[in-house]
Parts: sequence; structure tokens; C-alpha cells
Amino acid sequence: MDAFVIHGGKRLKGTVRVSGSKNASLPLMAAALLTEEPMTLRDVPHLSDIGNMVSLLRELGCEIEHGDDHVMTMRVTDEMNSHARYDVVRTMRASICVLGPLLAKRGEAKVSMPGGCAIGDRPVDLHLRGMEALGAEVTLDGGDIHVKAKKLRGARIFLGGPFGSTVLGTANVMSAAVLAEGTTVIEQAACEPEVVDLADMLTSMGANISGAGTPRLIIEGVKELKGVDHRVIADRIEAGTLIMGAAITNGDVKIENCPLDTLTAAMDRLNAIGVTAEPVEHADNPMRCTVSVGSARRLEPISVTTQPHPGFPTDLQAQLMALLTLADGNSMVTEKIFPERFLHVAELARMGAKCYRQGPTVMVSGVKKLTAAPVMASDLRASAGLVLAGMAAKGVTKVNRVYHLDRGYERLEEKLRGIGAEIERVAE
Repeated sequence: MDAFVIHGGKRLKGTVRVSGSKNASLPLMAAALLTEEPMTLRDVPHLSDIGNMVSLLRELGCEIEHGDDHVMTMRVTDEMNSHARYDVVRTMRASICVLGPLLAKRGEAKVSMPGGCAIGDRPVDLHLRGMEALGAEVTLDGGDIHVKAKKLRGARIFLGGPFGSTVLGTANVMSAAVLAEGTTVIEQAACEPEVVDLADMLTSMGANISGAGTPRLIIEGVKELKGVDHRVIADRIEAGTLIMGAAITNGDVKIENCPLDTLTAAMDRLNAIGVTAEPVEHADNPMRCTVSVGSARRLEPISVTTQPHPGFPTDLQAQLMALLTLADGNSMVTEKIFPERFLHVAELARMGAKCYRQGPTVMVSGVKKLTAAPVMASDLRASAGLVLAGMAAKGVTKVNRVYHLDRGYERLEEKLRGIGAEIERVAE
């Protein structure tokens, strides 16, 4: 396993580009199962999760090429296999997003039940509720979810759960409904930009979808979908991470391909802290602009609560907490999406941070400086938070188990090194 060795105290300066979105790419890739025609995706990042999805789709009969130019070409050549095996699914929970496309196109799907993860349970009951509403028979067989239907029919489906709507559940149900007979209405659909990107691509393939980006999706089923050439949206979580990386080092950074329009809630809280991200030129597309990041020398404390989009994203909570360890006062961070997503708190404390947890809330009492220490990454976004803390800390920080980080950030150490960080990947 690899680790990052970070010599802290270096001010970030220069220009860096945001990669395509991992969270958007995975359901887009799964949608290749909905058509027999070729599909091209552009700006697909090279990540371990993407590689795992490639392996799964190849098992399901897709021919795939993913070049260094970040262009992925896909085509289904064999529809005989509809079983997503445990050996593949266990490496990545997002494998569940092949469920809807397989059911819609092949009439049957067997997908291994995803296990838990470090940030808590993420049940798939809403996915299955949607499949049943569309007319599928759902059973559990030897740890596999087995869904089958001779014909899917449109239905009214409510996808609200105890922690809000479900992004992959919405993607799954939408992908199944596009080939169902009749009209499907999804209430409390996820509003995330990644869902909108999937709806946009499916529409380009011939689907009839309205309401994407709102809690009410209306889908008129069609008989078949065609191929498509589609560019993946920029990764808003990587963009937010880079903005906070510039702020925590008091840097002067320009960020290209920044989807500023998807970061309204994050920027609201960052502005309150004293961090700005302003377009440096007129941007015809606020989803792909270049921004200049600046921050005040005195960071203000804030209160923040994670929420489904368009609220503050849970995937930026750990990075924000790292930034708040250096704010001048007491901040409150409340996690409403994954209440156990605080494994980074103990690691930040090893670096001199003062964080006090009470249930789903952590009080962060700002300190004058962080001190380098060996720390352990526990999940994808916690890893990013620890990297930010290491760049600000005095001394040499070693972040162990960065394979978590490789799931969602494309060559992060190279990007950070390119704008002035002293960071190196080493074998543990």
C-alpha cells in the first residue's frame, strides 16, 4: 500500500485543472448497457473505481477502451450475462448502478448485495422499491439481489429515505424507467448535478426525461436508445478540495474546469470563513470556468450542516473540517447524511487539532498551527482532509493507506506538486 509524505508549510501557487467527475462517470458508464450502439464518454478520469467498473462491464458483455486522453469508448457485444459477481461488486458499492440498466434491457439482473463501508451503512432498499414499483420481481438469493420482469411499466415512485434522497437509487430507477412502458414519476428524486448529467446523456440517447435537477422527475418510456458522444461534467468535489487546499496554505491558485455553479452552498460557507473563488474571465458555461482562489489571513469560524444537493455536500465535510482547525474561534460541523462520517476527527487530533464530537456534531476549536504526524486514511474524503491538514502543518506528515484517495482523485499528488506542494508518493 502507498502513502503520501508531505512537507508542510508550502504556499500553493499556480494553475491546476479539475478532472471529470467520478460520481458522474460511474452511472454514465453503466448506461452503456441500455443500448447496442457504440457510446463515447469524454473526460473520464483514471481512477481505481473507474477501473473496477470497467472490469464489471466487460464481464457483462461490453467492449471498452479507455485511453490516456480520458476518452472512453464502449459497446455491448454480448448480452448473455446479467450477473454482477461479488468479487467485483465488493470493491465498489457504486456497482449497484448496473441494476437498472440490466433489468431494463435484458429483463433480469443479479447483483451481489453491497456490503457496508467505513462511513456507515448505505442500504439499497430504495433501489429495490423502485424496481418493484416498475413491475419487477425482487428476491435475495445467496447474497445476490435478483430482479426480473418480462415488461416494465411506468409508475409513481417515492424515493425519500431517512437521510434524504438517494443519488444512485435515482440513477438506477431513471435508467430502468427510460425503457419502461408508459410514464414514470419519481418523487423526491436526487437533485445532484451527477443525476442531471445522466439525464442529459440519456436524453441525447433518445430518452424522454423532464425535471432533472428538481425533486420530481417525469420519464416517458421509449422502445430503444441510441449511441451517444458525451462529455462528463467536472468533479465538484475535487474542485472544492482544491479550493480549500489553496485556502489552507494561504495560496494563490487558479483552478480550470471548475464547476462553480454546483458549489453554491460550499462557497456560501467558504465565503463566510474568508475564502473566495472568483471567475477570472467571462464564462459562458458556469459549470466549466476558471476561478482564482484567495483567502483572508484570519479565517472566521462558522456553523455548517451537510445536506443533500443543493445543500453543503457531505463529500466536502472532512476537507472543510481540516480548514476550520485553523479558524479563529469555535466552529460547529453537523453531519446529516452519514452520521458516522467522523473517522478523520481522531487523526486530526494527532496533528494538534481540537475537535470535540457529540453525536452527529463536532465542535472545532481553532488552533494557531497544526503539527505534522503520521496519520491513517480511513475513507476517500477523510484522506483528502488529512492531505490538506498535512500541507498546512509544520514538519513532515505521512498519510498512510492512500488507496482510499486513489478511488476518487486522479493523480492528486501530481496536481498538488504542480502548484507548489512538497508531496511524494511512497510505498508503505
